Amino acid sequence: MFCYQCEQTDRTGARPGCASAKGNCGKDETTADLQDLLIHAVKGIAQYGAIARRMGEPDRDADRFVLYAMFTTLTNVNFHSARFVALLREAAQTRDRVKAACEAHARAAGTAVPALTGPAAWQPADDLAGLLKQARTVGVDAGLDTVGADIVGLRALVLYGLKGVCAYAHHAKVLGYEGDDVYEGIEAALAFLAGDPDDVNALLAQALDLGRLNLTVMELLDSANTGRFGAQQPSAVRVSPVAGKAILVSGHDLGDLHALLEQTAGTGIQVYTHGEMLPAHAYPTLKAFPHLAGNYGGAWQDQQSDFARFPGPILMTSNCIIEPLPQYRQRIFTTGPVGWPGVRHLEHHDSSMLIRAAQALPGFAATAPEETITVGFGRHAVLGVADKVIDAVKAGQIRHFFLIGGCDGAAPGRNYYTEFAEQAPDDTVVMTLGCNKYRFNRHAFGDIGGIPRLLDVGQCNDSYSAIRIATALADAFECGVNDLPLSLVISWFEQKAAAVLLTLLSLGIRNIRLGPSLPAFVTPGVLAVLVDQFGIRPIGDAGTDLAEALARKAA
Repeated sequence: MFCYQCEQTDRTGARPGCASAKGNCGKDETTADLQDLLIHAVKGIAQYGAIARRMGEPDRDADRFVLYAMFTTLTNVNFHSARFVALLREAAQTRDRVKAACEAHARAAGTAVPALTGPAAWQPADDLAGLLKQARTVGVDAGLDTVGADIVGLRALVLYGLKGVCAYAHHAKVLGYEGDDVYEGIEAALAFLAGDPDDVNALLAQALDLGRLNLTVMELLDSANTGRFGAQQPSAVRVSPVAGKAILVSGHDLGDLHALLEQTAGTGIQVYTHGEMLPAHAYPTLKAFPHLAGNYGGAWQDQQSDFARFPGPILMTSNCIIEPLPQYRQRIFTTGPVGWPGVRHLEHHDSSMLIRAAQALPGFAATAPEETITVGFGRHAVLGVADKVIDAVKAGQIRHFFLIGGCDGAAPGRNYYTEFAEQAPDDTVVMTLGCNKYRFNRHAFGDIGGIPRLLDVGQCNDSYSAIRIATALADAFECGVNDLPLSLVISWFEQKAAAVLLTLLSLGIRNIRLGPSLPAFVTPGVLAVLVDQFGIRPIGDAGTDLAEALARKAA
């Protein structure tokens, strides 16, 4: 096992990365190795898929399988080794189907399919021991002794950004929104990696191409969320429980939540959101359900204590799942790409087991005093009052904007984001998104002339909204985004955040503060390039960084 894809990776050795029997995320070495082999297999699908697409014969089912398979390998998504064995068999079958279609098309045209090597020629071993032996040669650090740490790190940057792109595309797909350009871009990136690239400039170019592709994907997901559930509206969300039977929904998938709300209507069961599902309360179609009762708990890393206290069943719809504790192991369910050995998995939006569990469990005995927070400041809401915001800037009422967002986590150093937000002067506005918001979203920020000083833009993928807001302000002031009184202070944890970072870089956005620690796969050599070209810097002391941001002249 070798994995360094997330922020919490082991950094105690001479070389950063989890390389023991169990990673810091809880992933065992068998699962980790099978995930590496699955990525190898998916590259083979893409190699033939690219040929099929050029022939005008794209395989949409193969495209969808690639999204799902890649999503299962993200941090804290699927820990079920047996599931990966099955996915490896399915990957080989999918690749062979695409290959056969290419060969049939070529025969009909009187041509031939070029002989492919590498992942395209891989055949799965007959048993688990054989698969694990194969996996040892295709890990993320393959070729380290030949090409060096910088190239391996850049390959990882491309791969991890691609994982984030696939996850966002999967979220859009399950809501019925897909794009051939998205599938083509994902396929091209996988085929690129299948060739074991070793040119620094080509790898950096591919990383930025993925950033541009991710912007397209986030726009597609924005269209999916707003198309299905309406544009976000500023909304007060109850964060204290009400009496009655209860179900808790965590993850990111709004479609899963909607299906559950439909199936629990009239049952007397209250549905609560957790973690990144908090923004669901801002979507008109979802908040119209009276039994969407509120939000319970905090960010994903608090789930073991949150779930243990919750008096009902829990549904995990996407990342991030942590090893379930005995206190709730029998009442947590997974769906979609999520998996944990021994945990019941729901298919096809069938919530009947979940509902029966809720009816059998006690629920909340009493209604707690009402407490609320406000969400729903997506691009539609903010741009709807853009004139007011622009006037406040011109009048000197708003001095600076901060985007303090991204993934949260349990590592030391994340209190930086709390301190930064709470120390921001009263004439500044804080935009936030992702689960990092839980670091400060109960703080009383007040307002500036009726404009709330804290604007919760939404989930991590709502970085698209933040980008649209920033570009609209830049257009209004007839300047570039880097010329705005705007600072980006980003918290990263996993591969969706890597994709968002690549998007920001592809847009030429500079001087991003990134933390709490820099990605382990970003070697000193790669960091030097990112600092030189984009001004990326690690976070430092909150007060010092804040003062520097307020004093900084436009780039």
